[in-house]
Amino acid sequence: MRYHKRIFSIFLVLFLALPAFAQQAGTTVALWRDRGDVPAMDLLDGPGGKNRQPGTNFTFIKETIGGTSPKFEVEDENGSKWKVKLGREAKSETAATRLLWAAGYHADEDYYRPQIHVKGMKPLSRGQEYVSDGGIVREARLERQDGGKKLKNWSWYDNPFVGTREFNGLRVMMALINNWDLKENNNDIYDEGGAEGRYVISDLGASLGRTGSSFARSRGVMKDYEETRFVTKVTPEYVDFVMHSRPFFLTIFYFPYYFHRTRMESVAKHIPIADARWLGNRLGQLSPEQIRDCFRAAGFSPAEVEGYARVVMQRIEALQKL
Repeated sequence: MRYHKRIFSIFLVLFLALPAFAQQAGTTVALWRDRGDVPAMDLLDGPGGKNRQPGTNFTFIKETIGGTSPKFEVEDENGSKWKVKLGREAKSETAATRLLWAAGYHADEDYYRPQIHVKGMKPLSRGQEYVSDGGIVREARLERQDGGKKLKNWSWYDNPFVGTREFNGLRVMMALINNWDLKENNNDIYDEGGAEGRYVISDLGASLGRTGSSFARSRGVMKDYEETRFVTKVTPEYVDFVMHSRPFFLTIFYFPYYFHRTRMESVAKHIPIADARWLGNRLGQLSPEQIRDCFRAAGFSPAEVEGYARVVMQRIEALQKL
């Protein structure tokens, strides 16, 4: 009798623990998913693929105010709505979304077009230099707008994934692409079917240049990206990556801003070596052509494509050798 009670108690404990185990096992799905056959991934078309590309005829809806880059919304002939971003971030963001998606992270469906025609184009308060007569718009990144409802932002320092391998891998990705604008309002949670389905970095434009203060940082500048260090410190258990976000020293008199920008550097610090190596091994499954496709899709010149791909492959190799 005592034996049966003991067996029953064990089963009861396991049964009650199942929801917790299931939740723990599934928590990272909202942040990261196994893409399966990585060498077969289409990085030229990215997360949206060929079948969800923008159309060719666009109608102006409205200008979007906010952020540092000019933006406006359009609808294509298929009824799909897109947010158009102009300026230097159009290229860097298109490439960065593909690299994150290849690593297994959720990413926006972004496409770059060197030129689009927009019917009913209105004068813009920002970015008018990219618009010519007849509604011709140059250097445009188009982001699909039917990816679910945005619920709220999420924080790098307080989220359900802190301490997981997948979250640490995302921290490494920010260092790998030199994303220096790690503000909370650049991170969105999307509702999918009534559930908090996807944690996404919704603005990756401040990438692929140099990190630093407002006087030093850049975005989408291959030469700057090439000249920056990647790994800054390695211990037996942890690794620190280069991430400069500390603002100009006089801004310390506006302490909340100074603290907020300086704290961003911690995102790339004290990362378990095993987690960094795990990410490197995942990215290491990509072929050189797949990596080049990320930058081809973003409209970079052939020389820039080769330069970016070379540095990305060097950084992946550095992760694998940790």
